[in-house]
Amino acid sequence: MTKNKFFTTKKICILGLMTALVFVMTFFGIDIPSALGKTKIHFGNIMCLLSAMLFGPATGALAAGFGSALYDLTDPAWAPEFWMTFINKASMALVAGLVMHKVRLGRDEIRIWIAGLCGSVTYCVLYVAKNIFSGVFLKGFTWKVAITETIITKVPVTLVNGVIAVICAGILTLLLRPALKKAHLI
Repeated sequence: MTKNKFFTTKKICILGLMTALVFVMTFFGIDIPSALGKTKIHFGNIMCLLSAMLFGPATGALAAGFGSALYDLTDPAWAPEFWMTFINKASMALVAGLVMHKVRLGRDEIRIWIAGLCGSVTYCVLYVAKNIFSGVFLKGFTWKVAITETIITKVPVTLVNGVIAVICAGILTLLLRPALKKAHLI
């Protein structure tokens, strides 16, 4: 019988903890209404990036996807899109985790910032595309209206979320990695 390397008790506990942190930290923020639906400045993206940068692309993607999707299911305005949130947030963490753990860019400090930036850019592109397509195909806007509305209302908030996430997750990664290594958790 072969031993499963990914689903160890320790990894399942870390996945559960990071999923819960993503979920809870998404509650902390500021709701911003717009014609394309609600948007929010929140701290969930910090945990999405942090989980991937500390624990790898698979754990990070699952924690980011599940935690964010569960959050969406708590609000009727976002519940119909929970599956898309899962894909977008999991993609963000997957990219950040892959850059952090698979790409050799020199010093760890440089890799941390590049990984966070790559993950955030991935999410921004996916989120903006989702809003443009849903504006056109679900809400009946013209392409021009959907693109304009998204650029005016969604892009600034998404960029602020991205910058906050990269800075905070980068600092937290730098602070937590030595202790987690010493405790044999990473």
